[in-house]
Amino acid sequence: MRGDLVYLVQTDTTAGFLSRSPKRLAQAKSRPETRPFLKALCRLSLLHDTGRVPNRFKRTVRRSKKRTFILPNGRSFRYVHGRHRNFLEKFGWCYSTSANRHGEPFDAQYAKEVCDVVVESKEGFYAAEASQIWRLGRKKRIKIR
Repeated sequence: MRGDLVYLVQTDTTAGFLSRSPKRLAQAKSRPETRPFLKALCRLSLLHDTGRVPNRFKRTVRRSKKRTFILPNGRSFRYVHGRHRNFLEKFGWCYSTSANRHGEPFDAQYAKEVCDVVVESKEGFYAAEASQIWRLGRKKRIKIR
């Protein structure tokens, strides 16, 4: 499996694009390359490149499901427990984004045209409830969504 390709994968919340290349994801989404993507991790030991989780929130991060965290350094990540964890284990981590145009609902035809590889399960692709987003500070956390 190649990290420079854009994969269409069903995540635990919505269909998403995953890739190790932020440049390729930005092209697929037609958005500026300067906007950062979140990192989807299958193991927390891979988090050291992204940033440090404040001590008081380490347990929260380990036990979280369907949550995205923004670290004090501004980088974001998601520790994946869901179905696409098996896919992520092949790479360790990938940049991730939803498989839709900005501000629009999921369109399967658009997503399949834009990606390089379609990884479809028997359930197919769907959009479920969005994940929670938490900004972690040194002393407190703030719910963004």
